[in-house]
Amino acid sequence: MKCFEYNNQCKTNCKKQVCRYWIDKNKYNNCCLIAASNDNTNNDQEKFTLQDIGDIFKVTRMRICQIEKIAIKKLKDKFSNFE
Repeated sequence: MKCFEYNNQCKTNCKKQVCRYWIDKNKYNNCCLIAASNDNTNNDQEKFTLQDIGDIFKVTRMRICQIEKIAIKKLKDKFSNFE
C-alpha cells in the first residue's frame, strides 16, 4: 500500500516531508494526491479555485493559471490526433 493510500484510509497525516507529494496542509493529510482526489464536486462542498490550489502548492494564483493553460494546450494537442 502506498503512503497516500494508507494515510487516506487511516485518516492520518503524512509525516514524510521528503515525499514529493507532501504539502503542509493537515486538511488533506499533508498529501497533494489526497487533496487532488478529494471529491469536491459535490454541491455540499466548495470547488477548488485557482487561489485554493495556489495556496496548497505555495505558488501564486497566476502561476496556477499558467500551468492550467499549458496543461490544456498539451491535452488538446495530444487528442487532436484522434479526430
